[in-house]
Amino acid sequence: MGQINTFIWSTILKQNTPTERKPVDTIQVFIKYFNGQEAITSDYRINVSAAFIGTYDGPMTLKWGFTSLLYHEMTHVFQWDGEKKAPKSLVEGIAEYTILKANYSELGFSKPGSGDRWDAGYDITARFLEYCDGLVPGFVAKLNNMMRKTYDISFFKNITGKPVEQLWKDYKEKYPGVK
Repeated sequence: MGQINTFIWSTILKQNTPTERKPVDTIQVFIKYFNGQEAITSDYRINVSAAFIGTYDGPMTLKWGFTSLLYHEMTHVFQWDGEKKAPKSLVEGIAEYTILKANYSELGFSKPGSGDRWDAGYDITARFLEYCDGLVPGFVAKLNNMMRKTYDISFFKNITGKPVEQLWKDYKEKYPGVK
């Protein structure tokens, strides 16, 4: 988990000093039997579904899948969410962006240009954030830092100079024909 923490802090959130980070002393990971979700993270506790783990067909695919899941869930532990004001789709998109940048995205992860809305969540939003990060290096870290105490859609414009609607339009134009 130390490697994952370091990756999230230094590469995704660019929180290189303890004062920039959430004060997290301990993270607890539990494996419990439940259906519906792969994992649920609340504060510093990650509950992983034993039912989800049981879907993997061998130790190597299990290790890969569990590691991918930890990248996602550990991002939730460390990211800011505007004190619960940020849209869930954006919070999940940032966690999926971490998986994408760590090279742990699953087969079937959305291709660049996919989706109908920037805030569809998960991999669609992750790809859009990747595009924004290409326009403004460190975009995701800057957005995350702005979400420390609150959230406002204007953060996109504050960072890029363009409102999110224009960014989405430009993004879709970059990938014509992709649904």
